[in-house]
Amino acid sequence: MSESLVVCDVDDDLVEKLKTFRFRKETNNAAIIMKIDKDKRLVVLDEEHESISPDELKEELPERQPRFIVYSYKYQHEDGRVSFPLCFIFSSPVGCKPEQQMMYAGSKNKLVQTAELTKVFEIRNTEDLTEEWLREKLGFFR
Repeated sequence: MSESLVVCDVDDDLVEKLKTFRFRKETNNAAIIMKIDKDKRLVVLDEEHESISPDELKEELPERQPRFIVYSYKYQHEDGRVSFPLCFIFSSPVGCKPEQQMMYAGSKNKLVQTAELTKVFEIRNTEDLTEEWLREKLGFFR
């Protein structure tokens, strides 16, 4: 059974980029959008964005193709503190090709482990990616 699950490796350049991104000093929202290169069976960089809001980010995502996003978000806590959680968002829209969905789903955990991320969220509709949704998800990590 597990042999049919396609797990893609993570591109070496992308691994370096994710490490650098993790320790960035900037205090703005930023995102790394990743996709799977089907032929190479590799998770590769798709796009990078600086100063991008959740609403702007959702506009960058394809409506019918999965994407992985690592998002650095400026989070204002209720007590006034500010933190910059790194969020892993798996966008797997309804209507994707099943083969594509399986490749992404099968590669997600490896990418999360490689990037050493703990705040992992999934959306099935790109329209769901809003500031309110993200704040609600992050509210569980006080």
